[in-house]
Amino acid sequence: MFRIKKQMFLLLTLLVTLHAQDADELMQKVEKNMRGKSVSMELSMSVKNQNYTRKMQLQSWSKGKNRSFVKITYPPREKGITFLSLNGDMWQYIPKIERTIKIPPSMMLQSWMGSDITNDDVVKESSLVDDYDARILAQKGDIFTVELTPKKAAAVVWGKITLEIDGKTFTMQKETFYDEDFQAVRYFVYKNVQKIEGYYLPTYWKAVPLDKKDSYTTLEIQHAEYDKNISDEYFRQSALKRFSR
Repeated sequence: MFRIKKQMFLLLTLLVTLHAQDADELMQKVEKNMRGKSVSMELSMSVKNQNYTRKMQLQSWSKGKNRSFVKITYPPREKGITFLSLNGDMWQYIPKIERTIKIPPSMMLQSWMGSDITNDDVVKESSLVDDYDARILAQKGDIFTVELTPKKAAAVVWGKITLEIDGKTFTMQKETFYDEDFQAVRYFVYKNVQKIEGYYLPTYWKAVPLDKKDSYTTLEIQHAEYDKNISDEYFRQSALKRFSR
């Protein structure tokens, strides 16, 4: 009897280990689709709430997991505002007052430009693969439900994240974010997947906060280029002012 129980325990341990490996491999493929070696994008953003609707145009450049640069190109009153993320630090440059501001970690969950997107979203500071442990909760056809929980040493802002992932294209369909008390705070819906230079990318994103009625933010990727030569000049503090023009 003891031998049977021991064999069952070993089998269950093996299954759990294999499941974790499958989840990690799944997340690595999802991140590869989103980031590539480098990616540049042109995007439009629409913010909707009970009081107003506003639209913005953006450009972004990123290399790997730790370097990204974002520039607002529309509307005119905000044109030229830039953001830089470099190895976990984030800065903003405001051309009207010619001032560079460092955004502290305590503000990473703050709204970005009045939207339902956070500073952390914009700069892609956290890596889902490096900062979270993944496990598959369920599978229905090609759709996997994955739960991410923070690793002990990870400096992340979410208590956990759940994902619905298409196992054919390795793209997210839905992403739900939870606070430290594991209460759902908001969710993203991803649609209109396109194949771009060998990568699969959802080109429509919708962020919906659960504490604000009739509010949401949409992002539409109008153009994307993967693995092109992006100058390292974009990922220096001097770029904030230099490329704001």
